[in-house]
Amino acid sequence: RGLTDISILEHFIHLRYVDLSKNKLQDLSPLSSLTQLLWLKVDGNLLTSASMQELPYLQVISFDRNHIKDLEGITHPLLANLSLKENKIQTVLGLSHDQLSSLQVLELRRNEIKTTAGLGVSKLKKLYLAQNTICSLEGLEEFEELETLHLRDNKLEALDGFSHSMKCLQYLNLRSNGIRSFQEVEKLQVLPMLQALVLTDNPCAEEPNYRLEVLSRLPQLQRLDKELIEEDEREEAEQIRQTRLEKEK
Repeated sequence: RGLTDISILEHFIHLRYVDLSKNKLQDLSPLSSLTQLLWLKVDGNLLTSASMQELPYLQVISFDRNHIKDLEGITHPLLANLSLKENKIQTVLGLSHDQLSSLQVLELRRNEIKTTAGLGVSKLKKLYLAQNTICSLEGLEEFEELETLHLRDNKLEALDGFSHSMKCLQYLNLRSNGIRSFQEVEKLQVLPMLQALVLTDNPCAEEPNYRLEVLSRLPQLQRLDKELIEEDEREEAEQIRQTRLEKEK
């Protein structure tokens, strides 16, 4: 509606669901009096910051398609789902586990993030970082409860940074990166619960016997590139693995 001023909302203190998408807002301060707010959507505005006064019951916020540059000032204690897709965020610093102890889903697709270092919310279950410029993975050992990690369309050439402590990670999407060797894929052996892996559009996916080479290194996989692992594939991969182990001996 082209709104630039929402000060009238200050009087509606019992609002629980507010959608202000596709306007021209630069200031959300009038929402600070909506202490009962549970759900807020402000996609497609002109916001340069996600900072707001703390709202005690807010559980879901979507700030997609704004001009937000950092993660400072997000401090809602019950916030479970935070989306900041298609902004101008360059660093993941600024989020605090002490202030966001309920956060489980963080969506940061299509930003300008270069590294995962400093992401201070260790209780996440789903983290979406696709379509950034990430070239190194750092600080992931804190994510002991993470189940889903999306890193599609980044600039990863090495898979250092994963950790044994990531004992809940089941789904990992690495499509369209720069992973060339199966030695890098082998580093994913530290992930005990990994069941689904996407490696399409990486240089290693063009290698002969690609699926068997991956499966021989990660025998616990149930899906590779969204296709189920067949039993005969599994047996053939196991033979390759045994052959390789004998050569190494």
